[in-house]
Amino acid sequence: MISSNSPRANLARGYPMALLSALFLSTTAIFIRHLTLIYHIPALVLALWRDIFVVLTLAPVLGLLRPRLLRVEKRHLGYLALYGLVLAAFNSLWTLSVALNGAAVATVLVYCSAGFTALLGWWFLKEHLDWVKLLVVALGLGGCVLVSGAYDPATWNANLAGILTGVFSGLAYAGYSLMGRSAAQRGLNPWSTLLYTFAFAAVFLLVVNLLPGGPLPGAAAQPADLLWLGSSMAGWGILALLAAGPTVMGFGLYNVSLVYLPSSVVNLIATLEPAFTAVSAFLVFGELLTPVQLGGSLMILTGVVFLRIYEGWRVGRLQTAHDGV
Repeated sequence: MISSNSPRANLARGYPMALLSALFLSTTAIFIRHLTLIYHIPALVLALWRDIFVVLTLAPVLGLLRPRLLRVEKRHLGYLALYGLVLAAFNSLWTLSVALNGAAVATVLVYCSAGFTALLGWWFLKEHLDWVKLLVVALGLGGCVLVSGAYDPATWNANLAGILTGVFSGLAYAGYSLMGRSAAQRGLNPWSTLLYTFAFAAVFLLVVNLLPGGPLPGAAAQPADLLWLGSSMAGWGILALLAAGPTVMGFGLYNVSLVYLPSSVVNLIATLEPAFTAVSAFLVFGELLTPVQLGGSLMILTGVVFLRIYEGWRVGRLQTAHDGV
C-alpha cells in the first residue's frame, strides 16, 4: 500500500530504507565471490538456492511474528507470479551478463536501470521526471563507470550478445523496481511481496536448471548438479547466510522504500551499491580503492545527496503552495 503519510514524512522514512537496502545488497558480491571462487558453484544453481533459502528464512519469521503476512488474496497471485518471473529474469540476465562481459562491464550495463526506471516510471506510473532526475541519472551512471573500471576500453571487448544481455539485465532491474512500486499501490505488504516473489522466482529457476543439457551458461548440466555443494556444511552455511542477511534485508528494505518513494528515486539511490561494494571489497579482501574509484563514488554520493535536498525543497514548495490556497 502507498503510504498515506505527508510527502515530507515519506522522504524521511524512504531515504534511510533505500540507503540501507543499497548497503545490504552491496555485500552480496562478497558472498557470491567467495562461493564461486572456493566452491565453483554454477551461477544459476547458486541463484536458485539463494531464492530457496530466502523463502526458508522469511516464511518461519513471518509465521512467528506476523502470521497474516503469509496469506495474500488469490486475486494477487497472478501478479506476484509475474513479479517473480521478472525477478528470476533479472537474476539470470545479471548472472549471464557477468559470465559474458565480466563484472565491470556487467555492473555498468545493469545500472542502465536508473535511466530505464526514471523514464518508465514517468511513462507507466506517472512519476515526476525533471532535469534534476536526469542529472542524477547521468552522475550515477558516470560514477558506476569509474567505480567498476569500465572506462578502460579493454573491458569492452564483449560480443553483441553480451552487450544486449547486460542492457536487458538493466531493463529487468527497472521492471523489478516498477513492479515493486505497483505492488505497493495494490495494497500488498512489502514483506509478503518479497516472500511470494522469491518463491515464484525459485520455481522458475528450478525449471531453468532442469532443462535438458543445461543450455544456459551457469545452469545445472544435470539434475545432480543441483546439490553441487554436497556435504560441505561451510558452503551451505555461507549460502544460507547470503540469503538470510544481504538478500532478505536488501530486497526487503528495497520493497519497503518503494512504499514511501517513487521507483525512480529508489533506483537512483541504489546506484550507491557499487561504491559500497568497493568499500566492502577493501575491508574484506584488502582491495585498494584507486583515486578514480573514489572519484566515481563521490559522483554517485553527490547525486543522491543532491536528489534528497531537491526532493525536500520541492515537497516544501508544494506544501507551501497548498497551504496558501
